[in-house]
Amino acid sequence: MSDLPVVPDGVAEIDLVGVRKGAFGSQGSGDTSGFGGLVAPIVMPGASIPPFGSWYDEVAEELALSLVDAGVSGAVERIVIDRGEMTFYVTPENLIAFMTECRDEPALRFEMCTSVSGVHFPQDKDRELHIVYALLSITHNRRIRVEVSIPDSDRHLPSLVALYPSVDWHERETWDFFGVIFDGHPALTRIQMPDDWVGHPQRKDYPLGGIPVEYKGASIPAPDHRRSYN
Repeated sequence: MSDLPVVPDGVAEIDLVGVRKGAFGSQGSGDTSGFGGLVAPIVMPGASIPPFGSWYDEVAEELALSLVDAGVSGAVERIVIDRGEMTFYVTPENLIAFMTECRDEPALRFEMCTSVSGVHFPQDKDRELHIVYALLSITHNRRIRVEVSIPDSDRHLPSLVALYPSVDWHERETWDFFGVIFDGHPALTRIQMPDDWVGHPQRKDYPLGGIPVEYKGASIPAPDHRRSYN
């Protein structure tokens, strides 16, 4: 695709996971904002090439050594430095071991997991659901991101509540909105949607509009029935 961004310095490659067309899937609505005709590649940054600079190299090296000492191999798929953030892409089966080393290794000491969030990329085959963890080291005043990708056909990940109790409600929200099942969570129930709600509203395949609004007896029109501007 000719309009793909140029691969920046220090990056091995870029990762095209799909193409975004139109605004929120709406077609022919008379939208005058210009988003209705949007066609844009969905690009994820590829692996960065060491040395990374700053304290990033120290963290990467300490993690690699710590994982070897723990007998864990193949945990890290790639490391990405992008927009001033360091992200470790980790395999699902090694998530617990990786996070344990992040928390317990004295040279790392990422004592807090401050958030768990999800993203749905339907076109990213066999990696449709991306789950992102934000870690904070109070000891060393550093932040990193950890990202795991799982297939929509098997939406299971181990819960991190035993390691980081603070993720309890975050995992519930990610289940509520994206349908990710965190095995071992003490009470994986809805946290924002009603308990009997069907579906997970932040997935890309969730219907837009046409759903009754609770407490008001109204409904949100589907995109192709909303007001259009002539």
